[in-house]
Amino acid sequence: MPEATKVLILGAGFAGVHVAKELERLFHDDNNVKITLVSKDNFLLFTPMLHEVAASDLDVAAIVNPVRRMLRRAQFIASDVESIDLEMNRVTVSHGFRRHKHKLDYDHLVLALGSVTNFYGLEGLEARALTMKSLEDATKLRSRMLAHLEEADAPCSKASSSLLTLVVAGGGFAGVETVGGMHDFMMHAVRSYSNLRPEMVRIVLVHPGEYLLPELGEKLGRYTQDKLVKRGIEVRTGVRVTSISDEGVVLSDGSSISTTFVVWTAGTSPSPQVVCLPCQKHAGRVLTQPTFELEEWPGVWALGDCASVPDGKGGYHPPTAQHALRQAKTLGGNIAAAIKRTQKKDFSFSTIGQLATIGHRVGVARIFGIQFSGFIAWWMWRTIYLSKLPRWEKRVHVALGWTFDLIFSKDTVQYVSFRSADSNLPSSRSGSVPDNSSAFGTTRW
Repeated sequence: MPEATKVLILGAGFAGVHVAKELERLFHDDNNVKITLVSKDNFLLFTPMLHEVAASDLDVAAIVNPVRRMLRRAQFIASDVESIDLEMNRVTVSHGFRRHKHKLDYDHLVLALGSVTNFYGLEGLEARALTMKSLEDATKLRSRMLAHLEEADAPCSKASSSLLTLVVAGGGFAGVETVGGMHDFMMHAVRSYSNLRPEMVRIVLVHPGEYLLPELGEKLGRYTQDKLVKRGIEVRTGVRVTSISDEGVVLSDGSSISTTFVVWTAGTSPSPQVVCLPCQKHAGRVLTQPTFELEEWPGVWALGDCASVPDGKGGYHPPTAQHALRQAKTLGGNIAAAIKRTQKKDFSFSTIGQLATIGHRVGVARIFGIQFSGFIAWWMWRTIYLSKLPRWEKRVHVALGWTFDLIFSKDTVQYVSFRSADSNLPSSRSGSVPDNSSAFGTTRW
């Protein structure tokens, strides 16, 4: 009996999970193809709704799907990818409490490792700024807003101005949706603090471009800016963050903002695991053929945020979820073609549309070249993304969460503590003081 063909997929984002699902469909009754999916997280995160968790519009569990529930026969391994050896067709992974390492061999390797936050080497940024890439980030952001309200409300507080100044860097989709959600949450939560008033909260959005949401064009970008400004958000365009210190943020025009709260959404870079691979790259991403295969490494494929896939027009497909889902289907078919020795297909797809919600039941969208704004765009955003959410169980969960958000007040419980360690405090082991440490660790600010 011939040895089974081993397909190893690295990464359980939109791209990786749906490649595995497509291969399961194509080889559902073929035991000669072994499919393995490796990811550090055992869930698929629906990132378009991440800001709604930060704004307390949705529960954490509503936007995650357990990978094992989404797969039928593929093997899933919850591990970190330590190294990738393309010459030996081998990947080293580590897992467990003791970080046990072992090697996985493959015949076909799929790189779907996504991207990480890019801090561009700016002084103090990585150590001090919050990000919005993971479920942990959203939970931490929500608790951080509440921590600042609690601190500013204290009768002895002397730094309420800087405590209540929140800066978001980046005016793309992530930045605009994050700042809109933060404003909605802060305006609601501040009502519970007797010593604070809504006008004391200052939220600043910093964007290096001429207008926000450049992906949607100038008209919708300026519409978005006008809506945010009317709601009380300060928008600074044409400037960028150059450094962060304990005193605040310094901008490229020489001005500074006194704050201890910065959210960085202004850049991403490919996963570090693919940076050192001995293959061609474009803008740091793995350069593929239109079939997703690496030209110099047959049997190695890449897609999603970590790949640059030619679009046939002299450019490359954008790293968006709608592209990743369709790339996964084509890539699964091409791996099947490689195994069966049939003709592979080039990937071809044009963006259908892009949508963003900017808070307060207002959104912007461009679908099939037609522009929408206001409530209709917000309703379209919710309807379309709800339909894209994997599994009916989660769709019902989200729909109920949105309904409850219309009826009930937002939850203002701070789940993560940001207190710094103090050696003068009694030890929690004595029973005098409860242990307020969290799984996320302590934060300087």
